[in-house]
Amino acid sequence: IVLLLVVVVLHVSANMVDQTRHEKEKHFLTADGKEESFPSLMDPPSLDLSVVVPSYNEELRLPVMMDEAMEYLEKRQKNPSFTYEVIVVDDGSKDKTTEVAMKYTKKYGAQKVRVLTLVKNRGKGGAVRMGTLSSRGRFILMADADGATKFADIEKVEEGLESISEKPDNMAISCGSRAHLEKESVAQRSLFRTFLMFGFHFLVWFFCVRGIKDTQCGFKLFTREAALKTFSSLHVERWAFDVELLFIAQCFDIPVVEVAVNWTEIEGSKLVPFWSWLQMGRDLVFIRLRYLTGAWRLESERKTQ
Repeated sequence: IVLLLVVVVLHVSANMVDQTRHEKEKHFLTADGKEESFPSLMDPPSLDLSVVVPSYNEELRLPVMMDEAMEYLEKRQKNPSFTYEVIVVDDGSKDKTTEVAMKYTKKYGAQKVRVLTLVKNRGKGGAVRMGTLSSRGRFILMADADGATKFADIEKVEEGLESISEKPDNMAISCGSRAHLEKESVAQRSLFRTFLMFGFHFLVWFFCVRGIKDTQCGFKLFTREAALKTFSSLHVERWAFDVELLFIAQCFDIPVVEVAVNWTEIEGSKLVPFWSWLQMGRDLVFIRLRYLTGAWRLESERKTQ
């Protein structure tokens, strides 16, 4: 009876992610203030690289990250064969995140910087998914708005992607990793936070993802095909979405490589140590059980045109 009740609760509470867009989320503003429609991830790629930057109340930290990213991308575009776009996703912010991001659209043009403003807050995973579904690149990079990872480290994750010799249907994922910094971080953390960290790592390993030491680093590079395959099945929109993405990738036998990147802790994190970790732990258990009981299913047929 208890098992039956658990299955019923898992199915009843397993609401599918609302992938419908509000009318305002279907368009972006050009530098001249004109509205244009976002493309779809289902469309053929028209650029080399799309950078998706999830942002929630980031008016203070976003400029530092964007200045570094745009300087790197502009230098790289001196090679005429390289094209890019940056999609800043304002996840229902209460500050001036959209206004700050629009300054870069006006400076560089909407072909290079686009702002997607969500009508309501979806969570980091929801923001990344909405931005990814609106991207044009052959490769899609997820990069945090705080600039904790040096943007030039994209070359490291690109090398990681290239090191994967076999890419079924051109699908592969390269994950930035902070695992090499773990000893140093343990020395700086309190005993309680260290306990939470190792507890979370154990739950990730036990329930969902094995072989990846750092699932939470916000610096991941996808081939377009891998992004479509994984984000089409994504359900979790909050902090544990990275784990579900990698769980989905492993279910589809998508090759995943982990690459060490530079990382610096930046003040202003939205992660509340105890409650956020508790929420993530709950989500990890639910991810496994919902897929196990069939409450959630994997999208298997979606491919880019």
